[in-house]
Amino acid sequence: MQAEVILTGIGGQGVQLCAKALAMAAVAEGREALLSSHYGGEMRGGQTEASVVVADAGLRSLPILPSTWSAFVMHPAHWAPVAAKLRPGGVVVANADLVAGELLALDGVGNDLVGNDLVGNDLVGNDLVGNDLVGNDLVGDDGATSGCARVLVAAESIAGELGAPMAAGFVLLGAYASATGMVGTASLVAAMRDLVPPYRAQHVEANERAIVAGAAAVAPGSHPVWTAVTA
Repeated sequence: MQAEVILTGIGGQGVQLCAKALAMAAVAEGREALLSSHYGGEMRGGQTEASVVVADAGLRSLPILPSTWSAFVMHPAHWAPVAAKLRPGGVVVANADLVAGELLALDGVGNDLVGNDLVGNDLVGNDLVGNDLVGNDLVGDDGATSGCARVLVAAESIAGELGAPMAAGFVLLGAYASATGMVGTASLVAAMRDLVPPYRAQHVEANERAIVAGAAAVAPGSHPVWTAVTA
């Protein structure tokens, strides 16, 4: 079994670091992983994209994916080419603070939001998380993502409430891992700790809070990856 995710955003959102953490977490849990990165020369604001393929064993995949089971969308700027690669039955986990309007433009279907106008002091607890808050609607037949489920998480709002606005990518990563079950939250945290360089060690605790908050913001296992890819 193998499953793919394409992560897309713009420079400065931590997309590449999130992709590395996801791949490392998968390997730590005994799976095989392939990571491929694509980005421009700009430090911030330019296109940044990565793909991660995770498999039980015997991983076989092209470095540039022709299609993908899932997508991790931090910014809409380069979303359209990724949407075209999504297979029916897949899942899109997106930053609702920036991406919701772009998804609506593709399919014209309303979206339920996680964490938008609901972020408060009890964010990390379960009081604000209900099954009705996760975007499980199917994308309409006219959309580029026809037949795919959506989980929209207000990642930037959540990160801001945590006092860690630069950790929005890790909020979305925690939500992706929790919703799909591709890797566990503890493995993600451990991978992030290994990846953050010593000169940025002051961000480690905030990044961990972001991952945990993102995982808490969605219904765990709402879109299980290994069930989907074997169906």
